Amino acid sequence: MMMKYEAVIIGGGPVGFMLASELAMAGVGTCVIERLEKPVPHSKALTLHPRTLELLEMRGILERFVSKGSKIPTGHFSMLDTRLDFSGLDTSCPYTLLLPQSKTEKLLEDHARSLGTEVFRGAEALAVTENGEAVQTIFKDRDGSVRTITSKFAVGADGAGSTVRKQAKIEFPGTDSTVTAALGDVVLLSPPPSGVLSLCTKEGGVMIVPLSSDRYRVVVISPYRTQMPKDVPVTEKELRADLLRICGTDFGLTDPSWMSRFGNAARQAKRYRDGRIFLAGDAAHIHFPAGGQGLNVGLQDAMNLGWKLAAAIKGSAPSWLLDSYHDERHPAAEGLLRNTEAQTNLIDFTQAGLHLRSMMSELLAFPDVNRYVAGQISALDVRYEADRTMPPNRLNGARLPDMKLILSDGNSERLYSFLQNGTFVLLSLRQEADDHIEVKGLRTVTASLAEPNEKLRDVHTILIRPDGHVAWAVDASAPDCSEVIQKGISRWFSVTSRV
Repeated sequence: MMMKYEAVIIGGGPVGFMLASELAMAGVGTCVIERLEKPVPHSKALTLHPRTLELLEMRGILERFVSKGSKIPTGHFSMLDTRLDFSGLDTSCPYTLLLPQSKTEKLLEDHARSLGTEVFRGAEALAVTENGEAVQTIFKDRDGSVRTITSKFAVGADGAGSTVRKQAKIEFPGTDSTVTAALGDVVLLSPPPSGVLSLCTKEGGVMIVPLSSDRYRVVVISPYRTQMPKDVPVTEKELRADLLRICGTDFGLTDPSWMSRFGNAARQAKRYRDGRIFLAGDAAHIHFPAGGQGLNVGLQDAMNLGWKLAAAIKGSAPSWLLDSYHDERHPAAEGLLRNTEAQTNLIDFTQAGLHLRSMMSELLAFPDVNRYVAGQISALDVRYEADRTMPPNRLNGARLPDMKLILSDGNSERLYSFLQNGTFVLLSLRQEADDHIEVKGLRTVTASLAEPNEKLRDVHTILIRPDGHVAWAVDASAPDCSEVIQKGISRWFSVTSRV
């Protein structure tokens, strides 16, 4: 049976459903092909970081996630004693949200379906090929029938062993695991007093975080088991013994619902695009799960790619836009891999390693150092290369935090409320600005700031992308300000034929 969609996503995890939501919101006919008939009950990832929470807030769905999770105002770097302080970061979401991946996935799948995404569960992608004009995806449905979908684009969000990446012959260079660790989702009859524990001694490292009222995630890195093959099952006895040795107690560990072993393999796809085929999430990059960054970076991939694919499909994308996905997200994941490698190297239980950890923990106590590292872990410091066709500006390529605006009619609104439908926003901070610019996919807002902001002090107009990054900003002092603004709009809204 031949089927037609404008976009096909292979992989129905959080990244795939986030991307599907972005495309469906833009009116793109989208389907998701997922191998599993039902979502897995256990969760690899547990946290959503500030930048990811901002993205959810931009789409007006943040509260759905917050209502099912727990806010934690700190993060960690390599399980060091000094915590990362998110509470002082320049964001409307100065915290980590503790939320099991299974719940994140369910919320995103429900959202994608509500917007019109069709989901094929229990379906296996057999072949994904493109001919320059379209992509053909052959898959086996849950009833055993073989179906073919023709689409304009296909995205592999199908994990580290990505079928899409392999069939597109995209290289996945990197390093194999040299260290393994164990985790278990368990009941603790005598949990740590605060429910949270991070400890590293010569006997090993332990991290404990609550999953529910009685269940906890226990992660153990034992110097005696770092070479244990990943396929060797973790046992309850092993976790108890390691906790007792490292912490002096096993916290009454019992009733494991899921146990797993993981390693520090680190790989990144050489390119994120091959013609009409794209990669996102673990299909594009894998790493040691230090700091809980993997899921977050994948969701940020989806947010970057979604509006670009939609613009290309609708015929409003300039010719260079799709290539910018690789240009922007590949460096972001490179930074992630460097960061997690540094954290892995700091997990050293020798005397010299413990001394180094102590010194790094002392450095994190300096506010500027803490803020710098927190900005990296939270992804709030990610910025993209500035548009070189526009005059230089300190805001170009950076994310724009949410802020309160006073509109020309005297009413107030939050900036992110204007991004809920995924369009560009042209924010004019001068009352004399031309608010009659009419471009499809562009919302013009004339406003003033409710509170002083030094970064925006001389700014006349900002073009804000659907993902909340600044396409360009023009200062009021810029020569030929109006002409420069018109040029910038034309640059980002060059109408092309539908692809």
